Amino acid sequence: MRSSVTIPVAVSTGSALAPGSVLAPGADRVRSRPLPSDIVDRPVASALPTRLRPADLLRLTDEGAEDVLAGRYDHLLPTGGAWPAANRWATRLQADDEVDVWLISWVPDKSTELHDHAGSLGALTVLSGALSEFRWNGRELRQRTLSAGDQASFPLGWVHDVVRAPDHLAGPGGPQDPTLSVHAYSPPLTAMSYYEITGHGSLRRTRTVLTDEPEGDVK
Repeated sequence: MRSSVTIPVAVSTGSALAPGSVLAPGADRVRSRPLPSDIVDRPVASALPTRLRPADLLRLTDEGAEDVLAGRYDHLLPTGGAWPAANRWATRLQADDEVDVWLISWVPDKSTELHDHAGSLGALTVLSGALSEFRWNGRELRQRTLSAGDQASFPLGWVHDVVRAPDHLAGPGGPQDPTLSVHAYSPPLTAMSYYEITGHGSLRRTRTVLTDEPEGDVK
């Protein structure tokens, strides 16, 4: 990925998602390209729930980001380029029985809460703006900023909170510019658990929800 990107705000006049929608009709089982043969022919390792590896998911998010930049998903973007300002927004770009790929738009001050991805591996590529990730390392939360062009993968057991980074960390642009990222999960998400940090410096699970939506409660 390039170190900086420009997101087109003009969309095609085809069937576009209205702001606040999560999934466009008919888009839930569409893949823009088949998996490479080296993945298709790869057996599932006994210790993993999927034959896709973190490097595969990183490649899928990178390819998905390039497709978004090339306008191949303009028909799924909010009508008129009006990105929702009150809540995170997401649309599914690709899906099959092995992987889901999503585009997420982030808004200020709306964190995901500390969560895991249950039995799914994950990865992301940041298209524009920047994200702040707070990851539990077993003793404390460690923070990092992921800017446009950065990637990250999430193995099983990864617990983190993600939020749109402050505008001064996001580079050129302002509060009205979208912060966008492409995420991949394999197997597709089915559940997420949420956590809090106890007074003894440990994690306590507060709830588990069944969901196929990415990074928490996308509205």
